Amino acid sequence: MAQSNFIDYVKICSRSGHGGGGSAHLHRDKQTAKGGPDGGDGGRGGHIILRGNSQLWTLLHLQYRKHIIAENGQNGGPSHSSGAQGHDEVLEVPLGTIARNAETGELMCEITEDGQEIILTPGGRGGQGNAHYKSATNQTPRYAQPGEPGIEEWVILELKLLADVGLVGFPNAGKSTLLSVVSAAKPKIANYAFTTLEPNLGVVAYRDYRSFVMADIPGIIEGASEGRGLGLRFLRHIERNSMLLFMVSCDSADIAEEYKILLNELETYNPELLDKKRILAITKSDMLDEELEEEMRKTLPEGLPTVFISSITGKNITQLKDLIWNALNS
Repeated sequence: MAQSNFIDYVKICSRSGHGGGGSAHLHRDKQTAKGGPDGGDGGRGGHIILRGNSQLWTLLHLQYRKHIIAENGQNGGPSHSSGAQGHDEVLEVPLGTIARNAETGELMCEITEDGQEIILTPGGRGGQGNAHYKSATNQTPRYAQPGEPGIEEWVILELKLLADVGLVGFPNAGKSTLLSVVSAAKPKIANYAFTTLEPNLGVVAYRDYRSFVMADIPGIIEGASEGRGLGLRFLRHIERNSMLLFMVSCDSADIAEEYKILLNELETYNPELLDKKRILAITKSDMLDEELEEEMRKTLPEGLPTVFISSITGKNITQLKDLIWNALNS
């Protein structure tokens, strides 16, 4: 089976450059006797830098670059000549990328804006030449400062998609179908569970040329927090969403219970997800008549904005967009 191009997790070895050593040179020429110290400073070692790029949406280009090594700084020279700085290694990453220390799990930085640059691993500082150490009582220092060593560390880069609305539901709830109807995205759609194996993004057009971004993640099932199905691997992609759209099929045995199970899996993964605004969409409702729809409304969770939709017939899709837009801007 062909490997997916969507890579949202990579582990790299980030090694910055060593700083160049300072020069301990004493000036000598035919016209100048005892010219004194004139050693230059060493150059700074190269940094490892992360730069946001809005044209990227995956970490695929870093999957096989396990070792990122910056250039060392050059040593200082005579006549106060400073050594050249080491060349920085700049890694272009998609917006929403976070970096963590692989050993401690500590959050190091995150990239959220196009063109944003953050030094991931700083290069070693260049050493000072002996010209810095001359004084009235020490006129010919014959020593200089060595350059600082670079840093080598293992770093985990994780991508969390930036979207306004995250779709949450069981497999075959109609999430991909909705995304394909309201946006230009072309997710895989089929009549079996776990059709979606990677997140999909779509820009949804709204009134007056306004729009919002919708993210469809692979379906989760009861026990996903214990590794069942596809587990909770992709839930990181809705952590930055402004709101969550829960989708439950109208042919579900118990809609309220399915919604409760989904909430429980989200809480297990990250309790803060429950603080986000929520809307419930009952999908495939073209199979329902008005009388059955009214009966089902009595069993739905109270206080939760709910809409019955059909992506096939377009039923209440405009109403759903209105609910989402009002929730995003309230």
